[in-house]
Amino acid sequence: MIDEQQTQPPQRKNTFWRELPILLGVAIVVAILVRAFVLQTFYIPSESMEHTLNINDRVLVNKLVYDFRDPHRGEVIVFNSPPEWRSDPSETDFIKRVIGVGGDHVVCCDAQHRITVNGKPLNETYLDSDDGDNLAASPDPFDIVVPKGRLWVMGDNRFHSGDSREQYLRFHDIDKATITTDSVIGRAFVVFWPFNRADWLTVPGTYNTVPSP
Repeated sequence: MIDEQQTQPPQRKNTFWRELPILLGVAIVVAILVRAFVLQTFYIPSESMEHTLNINDRVLVNKLVYDFRDPHRGEVIVFNSPPEWRSDPSETDFIKRVIGVGGDHVVCCDAQHRITVNGKPLNETYLDSDDGDNLAASPDPFDIVVPKGRLWVMGDNRFHSGDSREQYLRFHDIDKATITTDSVIGRAFVVFWPFNRADWLTVPGTYNTVPSP
């Protein structure tokens, strides 16, 4: 009687190395798509957001969130700056905090040197105090209404920030002092570098009680 032996198909050798270029190509494409449409890293080049963000901090920006809604008050955003805001033409991306949205009445300052939005004072505990304690929330007074579809943005280091306040003082034109919602690249939501400064960029609670315009 003849024994019948089952034959096994020869195993493929070096499968991993043959598939590695494909895997790398897929990973590169995914990374490009994520960077273009979902997440992107940005570094902080100036002192305008100290000490929420310091020079050379790295932040992660959600580029998808504003495809579904407009920015909210208190959020830290990255946006494509108007050309007249730039001291250096190559500085296209700015990072600031949203203080007022379309229709908001934003005033500086009340008797306690606070900014008010629709009559509600902001308790801005995140403001930089390197220039001294008990400083006003803005070095210059203003009383504006944010146009529809635009944002009034300010740095947390109010005395050293090229923001809506500075542009309004410069041009006395509310359109030139605000940015369009369409110019916003995304929301900065976490500091991830350096590791000892890693933190979430949450919306301060003071914005929760701001009434609608």
